[in-house]
Amino acid sequence: MMPQLLTVRVDRPQGRAIRVWIPLLPVALVLAPLLIAAALAGGVACLVYRVRVVPAFGVGWRLLCALPGTRVAIREGHTAVLASIR
Repeated sequence: MMPQLLTVRVDRPQGRAIRVWIPLLPVALVLAPLLIAAALAGGVACLVYRVRVVPAFGVGWRLLCALPGTRVAIREGHTAVLASIR
């Protein structure tokens, strides 16, 4: 299943935490022209480096589908950022 929601929380030392929910499907639809260009560039790169194109795109799709449940936490000084993909 493709990821549906990206949740970002920024904990700041001087106040309340900031939370942002980003729905990924509308973002993907808006960025579709860039995604098509990136797919074409990936296909050309596969041909240049002699990698089979269809299995390479299959691996990319499986990586995308494995993203739900991923959590990334970064702490620098008194500021912390947590990104969670659902």
